[in-house]
Amino acid sequence: MNKIFEVPLYPYERAPDQDATVAVRHPVVIVGAGPIGLGAAIDLAQSGVPVVVLDDNDKVSFGSRAICFAKRPLEILDRLGCGERMVEKGVEWELGKVFFDEREIFDFNLLPEKGHRRPAFINLQQYYFEEYLIDRLRELQAEGAPIELRGGNKVSAIGNHADHVKIEIDTPDGPYELEADWLIACDGAGSPIRRMLGLEFVGQVFEDNFLIADVIMEADFPTERWFWFDPPFNRGQSALLHKQPDNVWRIDFQIGWDIDREAELKPENIDKRLKAMLGEDVTYELEWSSIYTFQCRRMEKFHDGRVIFAGDAAHQVSPFGARGANSGLQDTDNLAWKLKLVIEGKAPESLLDSYDAERIHGADENILNSTRSTDFITPKSETSRIFRDAVLDLAEQHEFARPFVNSGRLSVPCTYDGSPLNTPDALDGPARTRPGAPCPDAPLGEGYLLDRLGGGFTLLTIDADAPDEIEEDGIAATRLALSAKDDPTGALADRYLGAAKSAVYLIRPDQHVAARFPEYDEAQIRAALRRATGKE
Repeated sequence: MNKIFEVPLYPYERAPDQDATVAVRHPVVIVGAGPIGLGAAIDLAQSGVPVVVLDDNDKVSFGSRAICFAKRPLEILDRLGCGERMVEKGVEWELGKVFFDEREIFDFNLLPEKGHRRPAFINLQQYYFEEYLIDRLRELQAEGAPIELRGGNKVSAIGNHADHVKIEIDTPDGPYELEADWLIACDGAGSPIRRMLGLEFVGQVFEDNFLIADVIMEADFPTERWFWFDPPFNRGQSALLHKQPDNVWRIDFQIGWDIDREAELKPENIDKRLKAMLGEDVTYELEWSSIYTFQCRRMEKFHDGRVIFAGDAAHQVSPFGARGANSGLQDTDNLAWKLKLVIEGKAPESLLDSYDAERIHGADENILNSTRSTDFITPKSETSRIFRDAVLDLAEQHEFARPFVNSGRLSVPCTYDGSPLNTPDALDGPARTRPGAPCPDAPLGEGYLLDRLGGGFTLLTIDADAPDEIEEDGIAATRLALSAKDDPTGALADRYLGAAKSAVYLIRPDQHVAARFPEYDEAQIRAALRRATGKE
């Protein structure tokens, strides 16, 4: 068993707040030191917002858990200072293969175009991800950033007031209280904070279960995602195989609804399944096993007064498609810059309503795709199964049928169409960079475009004139001046100009497009800045 599970990375230490005579007030308190809570804390601290993270644990999460990290979250992690470590350790992949019975039906490539710094996906155990985030947090602390991580601090009660949140905390030294201007709940799908506030978490539970087995073994399988429908080693069900670092392989078996969980998790029963799949002579070590049930649920709103929810605490999707941790990181990417502006008094509190609007849009998109995947993978009637199997047969020979095969639509970034922060599109440009869209990467000489975006508003000009900076009501947009000639591959022009000869983009701190125009117009840019910060 990996020693990382036994090492306290943030052991309990008594904080000065515990000796204060009255509850100490902090600008932001985050509950939960998983990937989403740590990501939010790093994002805020990097921009100078003081933050305290509370968790009743002191170690990384047990088991591999989330393992697939998509290109967009890796780009977010670059901005947070740990993307490179993730990619260096992770197993890169972009090719997936689909099998029906013993036949390979087809394969697919998730990143067919060039000119991106980051790969389509990496596989990396969640415990490494959490370790790298904690290391980054310690780096920031050493640099003097206002960030604190308190292990062994369990939130037992909260009070949500008009201008603050009161927090009661249990520790090995006894209870104490804190106050926070804002509380961010990143405490998982079972969110105690959500329960304390009596908020609903509604949706659908699918009548099926999957067994996860993470095994350490030497194997010569290629670095690809393999998915089986009705394989001979798991008849009438499905299975999934993924490679992780350190010769760890993730294997998922669909095992049905009416099961004995305790029996299924016995090592001898897991061994029978693995040997049926891999062969009787396979030698392996079982690192971790678990059973999960497909669930798709979300909160009605993602913030309630001064309490804001992110990640699984706000929404939960079935794991096929790698939409859990990936969408949670996009939550915090969306939230952090908005909360910073509100705290600094540069934007109204109503700006946080756009967090709800945009990330609920993202959650609904994920839930829709996850539900469709679940319905295809686990048909609930004989008619549905006949249809699915017919699609699989057709897909082997006919390309038109392949888009109908759904082994888990893999995570893609959300475009915030219809967001109240968008300015109506004024450029006859590519659809992929319309207002609300995340900026696609493009090569720029020795570097890449996304490395030069983020942290604040950017005025991206391509073959267009503009001032070096424009400020509107205390918020500045700094110019990044480029020419299509900067990228001889043509990717910049293809992704940002299309048929247009020039373009001016207003890009948000989270690298989403707020507005775009064919040329610079000061009045239009000022209006777009006001709208993107919730002032219009």
